[in-house]
Amino acid sequence: MLTVRDLVALPKPRITMMVLVTAAGGMWLAPGSLDLRSVAVMLLTTGMVVGAANTLNCYLERDSDRLMARTANRPLPDQRLQPSWALVLGIAMGLFAVPTLTLAVNPMTGLLGAIALVSYVAIYTPMKQHTPAALFVGALPGALPPLMGWTAVTGSIAAPGLVLFGVLFFWQIPHFIAISVFRQDEYERAGLKVLPSVRGIRTAKVQATLYAGALWAVSLLLVPYGLAGTLYLVAALGLGGYFFWTAVRGFWVEDDDAWAKKMFVASLIYLTALFAALILDAL
Repeated sequence: MLTVRDLVALPKPRITMMVLVTAAGGMWLAPGSLDLRSVAVMLLTTGMVVGAANTLNCYLERDSDRLMARTANRPLPDQRLQPSWALVLGIAMGLFAVPTLTLAVNPMTGLLGAIALVSYVAIYTPMKQHTPAALFVGALPGALPPLMGWTAVTGSIAAPGLVLFGVLFFWQIPHFIAISVFRQDEYERAGLKVLPSVRGIRTAKVQATLYAGALWAVSLLLVPYGLAGTLYLVAALGLGGYFFWTAVRGFWVEDDDAWAKKMFVASLIYLTALFAALILDAL
């Protein structure tokens, strides 16, 4: 039976809201300003781009989702909705959002939105069936929203906007590696190629540590570029060190799943606290 609740679940509203927060952060930090109408259009269309990507992802992965406990209850694998609903809804949102973003905000932001949508749906989603390198492709659309927020205000890509992109990009790697470790059995059952399954747990830990270290370094660049001050600098140093140390500890723990769950929680604490410090510093 078709329900509004199931239709709303397809764009994954919680993920979409998190993405919109990063896009709004990019607008907040960019030099210049937008009128209220432009801000509303930017957030609405960006949300629709993300929602379209998520909905089409649900359509394409409906069979593998049925094999994983965390996704089996979604509307499509649970057969509460016909797949055609997701296909039509996802295409409709994408066809409306990208041109509107291009015409009502600016062409650069529209181009980035198109890249995010296409790379997530047409490259990342099918790539997950073949190689763990999909993780790095998937990090691209996940990191674009703060850069889109920046370009919405400035109309162009600049180094500070790329730093915001870098923070989200490097954060996603250890975050999703942690998930792939403690949900490794589910991913294997669904036929998805993740790093610990293909390259081994140790390689996954090495990658998580390297990218946590890169994240620590990149996050500090917001200070010399003038987007943040002392409060943020202290927070970034402390939070980055905490996240990096959590990754390093994985090399001498006996319970890999327990470490991965701690790494996952640490990633959420890190990103939330870092953006809170950034906002407080800007205020």
